Amino acid sequence: MENGTVNGVIIILLIIAFVGLTLWAYSKRRKPDFDEAANLPFADEDEQPNRDQKASAEADSRHDKGERNT
Repeated sequence: MENGTVNGVIIILLIIAFVGLTLWAYSKRRKPDFDEAANLPFADEDEQPNRDQKASAEADSRHDKGERNT
């Protein structure tokens, strides 16, 4: 095959992929998923960051001891 033919086939495949992706992104079946993803930054953070309780207690106790010695 000639270079022009290969380039033409690749362009046609890319156009088909672009049209397919565009139809997928704008389909009505995907709208609820995209709406949910769009609202993720505004979701409430009910859960506190996961901290190791034992390590936290040890760090606090060392800090308290240091204040009493000064």
